[in-house]
Amino acid sequence: MTDRQRPIRERQSVSDDRTAPLDLGAFPPGFAWGTATSAYQIEGAVAEDGRGPSIWDTFAHTPGAVDNGHHGDTACDHYHRWPEDIALMKELGTDAYRLSVAWPRIVPDGDGPVNAAGLDFYDRLVDGLLEAGITPSVTLYHWDLPQALQDRAEDCRGGWTERATAEHLARYASVVAARLGDRVTQWATLNEPLCSAWIGHLEGRMAPGLTDLTAAVRASYHLLLGHGLATAAVRAEAPGARVGLVTNHSTVEPATTRPEDVAAAVRADGHTNRWWLDPVYGRGFPADLRELYGVELPERPGDEETIAAPLDWHGLNYYFPVTVADDPDGPVPHAREVRPPGLPRTGMDWPVDAGGLEAFLLRLTEEYGVRRLYVTENGSAFPDSVRPDGRVDDPDRTRYLEEHLAACARALRKGAPLAGYYAWSLLDNFEWAYGYDKRFGLVHVDYATQRRTVKASGRRYADLIRAHRAQAG
Repeated sequence: MTDRQRPIRERQSVSDDRTAPLDLGAFPPGFAWGTATSAYQIEGAVAEDGRGPSIWDTFAHTPGAVDNGHHGDTACDHYHRWPEDIALMKELGTDAYRLSVAWPRIVPDGDGPVNAAGLDFYDRLVDGLLEAGITPSVTLYHWDLPQALQDRAEDCRGGWTERATAEHLARYASVVAARLGDRVTQWATLNEPLCSAWIGHLEGRMAPGLTDLTAAVRASYHLLLGHGLATAAVRAEAPGARVGLVTNHSTVEPATTRPEDVAAAVRADGHTNRWWLDPVYGRGFPADLRELYGVELPERPGDEETIAAPLDWHGLNYYFPVTVADDPDGPVPHAREVRPPGLPRTGMDWPVDAGGLEAFLLRLTEEYGVRRLYVTENGSAFPDSVRPDGRVDDPDRTRYLEEHLAACARALRKGAPLAGYYAWSLLDNFEWAYGYDKRFGLVHVDYATQRRTVKASGRRYADLIRAHRAQAG
């Protein structure tokens, strides 16, 4: 077993003192304090101003696909209320905002005519952010593939199973970068390709709702190929652009010291982490995972170099650690998730361990040589209630925020080149297959009235931001 294949906690030194006060002095001057959202989760207006349907419109309207039959048709109505939401960012004191552009708003058919009204919307949004002193960080693809591309099946299942979709992403990236690249300098090609491929094509719990290993592996390949092609496209249109990739990761530990469980943790770590990082950092797709999947990759000469195009930064989305036991009869990676003892859990039933964030920031730094890092998503869902006086107290979310910022500080002290933190999420929103019942926002949204209320966690975030700026001078 190589060092790279060992479960993460066997090779990373993580601080045991996780109760120490938050060390704001570890955050450098100019550190980006932000929030994050995504288009389908907040915008609504799914049939306005020329927007075409996405695979999430289709999936959300499929009976039984989303809890309580919820969908994103209105969501937080951000398409109409964006000035109010920028005012909330200013109230929190954030100076950075991670948003995604809706591909079906810009190119409704995926590769056809460009919709000018869609570009106009993001023009206004970017200008509004800059006027407020907030730096936009734009993600080009956050899961809302135009349905027209999903419907085109050539030699597999359509959408990301087809190489053409990666090429269409690059053209769409060119269009957006040409319009916004004079003002937007920070770009991400993809958000969490793992979820698009594994959860959307293998597990069927997200759009497009497939349960097909061959389709999933092909989708994973074309997503990363699309990332490489889009990286080149953005740089061609906006030479000063800083281009990155946003991936989600978890630390992976074996449930016991049994060799079978340790091997299962190696497989799960590969499936969750190495498959998405190794090819991007020039190591190719891991041989052990290729053998595990048994699916021939749709490789062509030059693809490896395209996928491994040098990045200006890497975005880490971290929410929870994973503990696994061997499950030889289960689906790949033949590792069953088990509940680690002694860890609190969020309203998503995810275990809470901020040490995992510290560990993965160090892993990206030490193992993959990342030179500029952002925590592009980190947050927690808990049930919220509005008090009679209108306040929303959320001590569990506040604690989660403080603990994970403390983990960022520890990683910074150990050399992680962390340049910013984007809390997930600015607003309560459409939480994919969970609908609207799972609330991640620093700002509460009453979906019946669209009233926004800053929660106690949001006020605490604002206090920490002010304190850091005062301390950093």
